[in-house]
This record gives sequence, structure tokens and C-alpha cells, in this order.
Amino acid sequence: MAETKTDNRPDVFTRFTTATARILGHAWVFSAAVAVLVVWAFTGPLLQFSDTWQLVINTGTTIVTFLMVFIIQNTQNRDTAALHLKLDALMLELKVSNAKLYDAENEGEKEIERQRERIERAAVSEDPS
Repeated sequence: MAETKTDNRPDVFTRFTTATARILGHAWVFSAAVAVLVVWAFTGPLLQFSDTWQLVINTGTTIVTFLMVFIIQNTQNRDTAALHLKLDALMLELKVSNAKLYDAENEGEKEIERQRERIERAAVSEDPS
């Protein structure tokens, strides 16, 4: 029986968004964005603050914002999923028996609040002070 080799590497989009988020999170990228805005602002008088001058910054910022929303959401989704996985592993190791807690991220706000209050009451009742 032939053994199949599994590739544990993340897919291309995941690698791309992770690297992009890591790079774009640096202070130098923010500084570069500010520099672009300063250069754009200084070119205003040279171009008589024309419609094209305004359109350049509007278009550029819109495109960057549009793309960054997807990159940020992807990285945040993976980060949240990894955090849930780690918490589930801890809960399993601690033998937490409340099944609702394992799936809390899929509950509504009222149910999450109800569970939080129940846990707080339990913690207060166990407090020896």
C-alpha cells in the first residue's frame, strides 16, 4: 500500500495574507503611507488642486482600504480559530464538561452573556475570601 504524503503547509492565500499582514503592521509602512500623503499634499498647489489630483488620493486609498479589509479579516479569522482550538484543548485537558462552552463562539449574545454570568457566579461562590 503506497503511503500518501500530506502537505502541512498553508495554502497560497493564507501564506500571502500572513506575510502581508506582518509586513504592513510595521511602523515603517505607516511612515511610508504618511510620506505618500505629504508628497500628495505638497503637489496640490503645483496641480492647482485639480479634480485629478484629488481623484488620485481617493482612488488609491479606496483600493488599499478595500484590499486590506480582506487581509485583516482573513488573519483575524485564523487567529480566532487558533485561539478557540487552544482553549478547547485546555478545556479538554481540564475535563470541562459543559458542552455549551466548547461551542460558545456559535451561540448568540444572550446565551454567551448567560454563560458568562453563570461562570462568574460559580467563581464567586468558590472564592474563599
